[in-house]
Amino acid sequence: MERKPLDSLISKTGLWVSRNGHLHGIRSCETSQKYIRITMDCGEVIQVRNSRSSRAARSLRNHKYHKPCKRCRLAEDRIKEFSNKTSRKDEVRVTVRTVQSSQFNSARSEIPDMTVLSGDLQPSNTTKQPAHRSPAEKPQPAVAQTFKPQSRTQQPKITKPTNHSFQKHAKPEKNEFTQTQKNRILSLLAPNEMISFSKEKRSFAELESVLLTQRKKDLRTMYEDSRENMLGKLERTITEFFVDMGFLEVKSPILIPFEYMERMGVGEDKELSKQIFRVGDNMCLRPMLAPGLYNHLRKFDNVLPDPIRIFEIGPCYRKESDGGNHLEEFTMLNFCQMGSRCTRQTLESIIGDFLDFLNIEYEIVADSCMVYGDTIDVMHRNMELSSAVVGPIPMDMDWGINKPWIGAGFGLERLLKAKHDFKNIRSVARSESYYNGICTNL
Repeated sequence: MERKPLDSLISKTGLWVSRNGHLHGIRSCETSQKYIRITMDCGEVIQVRNSRSSRAARSLRNHKYHKPCKRCRLAEDRIKEFSNKTSRKDEVRVTVRTVQSSQFNSARSEIPDMTVLSGDLQPSNTTKQPAHRSPAEKPQPAVAQTFKPQSRTQQPKITKPTNHSFQKHAKPEKNEFTQTQKNRILSLLAPNEMISFSKEKRSFAELESVLLTQRKKDLRTMYEDSRENMLGKLERTITEFFVDMGFLEVKSPILIPFEYMERMGVGEDKELSKQIFRVGDNMCLRPMLAPGLYNHLRKFDNVLPDPIRIFEIGPCYRKESDGGNHLEEFTMLNFCQMGSRCTRQTLESIIGDFLDFLNIEYEIVADSCMVYGDTIDVMHRNMELSSAVVGPIPMDMDWGINKPWIGAGFGLERLLKAKHDFKNIRSVARSESYYNGICTNL
């Protein structure tokens, strides 16, 4: 059976079940795309999500409540009808009015939290008093009323009070964090912070509160000091470096024909094609910058002076988000030089000058890949920063290139992770959850 959303159940029953089980009548109800604002007959106003599986939705769907609200003054027939689960399908007790989200949210600050209902928090006196009592009669203690006089032969045994002074004091239980709580705490840590959950003495609520306060302070400090996004700032720094080195900056389309990937040796029959985001039948989001650079080199050949030096910085997309070093959307830097002096020594010299400029430690190792064959990998500890190639290679003829060339590609997010020792690459990527490595889900 399909579960109806909360506004549908309210419209059908005209009733509301609060958290403490009190059954309320509904005077009016307004709904936006996500929320519902409900005004009770007793005057209380609450705001809740329009959910199919919330506690309130289950209570209304199953007709469960503790007792009716006294201030709402519900009629007996409405309560009986709700309890017997025989409400008529064609009856609409409450008109649910749809309002714009902006109008709905503007009044949100004036609405009390749904967990605080003044009508439901009245203390109840459950102690029953005698029906008749003379003025001279004094109330007897409850203990005296529970025992009757007994004969000596039936005297109860007197139990000696336990001497608690000899009992061992129970050791305080060790704080244990669930995996969800651990992930939340780790997301709130700054890049230079560490934590040991096995030695942590604070509770999750206390620890989260401390970290939230510090992260808010960090974000305010960033706003007052620099106001520069790390990823954008690094892109501008790299652009300035390569322009000063004599490279020409180019910008290629992000949406490219899938034919370009076939020229790169990544056809539909290849395993790597599963990492490509297809758009329609013939287009895709570029997973690399190489196709655009190939086209620019061919068009600039015999126009620009030898050697031709170009670079590009831009977003790329691959279906490989597993692990702490991969992203589905990432920013690439590719530089290449075509013509004279295209040797491995020149390539390693450019890479060395670039990483020294960024103050990042590295080492160069030999490797190979399906697209380019033999490559030169640039490593920072166990993380690959770049894959570099010394051409020519066989696929050059498919792009109309017939001269020697050298080139390398770097992931900007990995450069930031290496430079600032970030634990997770997502904290420095294009994100709405982080700003410069600081969590914004506060």
